[in-house]
This record gives sequence, C-alpha cells and structure tokens, in this order.
Amino acid sequence: MDQQTMQQTFENFFEKYKKTEGDRTSWSAHWTEYMDTGAEVMINLTKCPAGTIFKVFKNGKKLGEINGWDAFFSEIGPLLGDDWDADKFFESMQSMT
Repeated sequence: MDQQTMQQTFENFFEKYKKTEGDRTSWSAHWTEYMDTGAEVMINLTKCPAGTIFKVFKNGKKLGEINGWDAFFSEIGPLLGDDWDADKFFESMQSMT
C-alpha cells in the first residue's frame, strides 16, 4: 500500500469515528492492531489548532508523538521497529471505512 492510500485510509477512518476532546477544537480517533510479532500497536490521530498529531503506543506504553504526515511516514518505522507492519495496520483499518 502506498503512502497516499495509507493517508487517505486514516483520514477516512478519522472522519467516520472522530470524537471531540471536549472543547470542539481538538478531535481524535485511534486504531489498534495486533501485529504478527505479538505487539499491540495503537495510533491516535488528533487534529487540533497545533496541527495533525499522532500519538504512538505499543503494548499500552506511549512511545512518542509524531507531528504531521511527512514526519509520520519517516518516523513510524524506526519508532516501532520490527513491530511495524504498515500493510497489516492500514488494510485492517480500511475494512472499517
């Protein structure tokens, strides 16, 4: 799956399942996937006045935040290492949109 399709998949998912963070200036949606390595990977996409922010979790532990789509594509692999399978993550999400 190419980056444009991944981005469109997450954006479509976000629009369908987003919830406000309380003040209606921040909205978020998250997706959790169990990778073949056994790791539980959860990514929370938040859109707020500061921009697009991804909060990345593995096995319930927050690993960090990534700001923007360009940074997401360059940083998500190194952040999750062998536990990242983009095709598995986004193909599963795509089935919900």
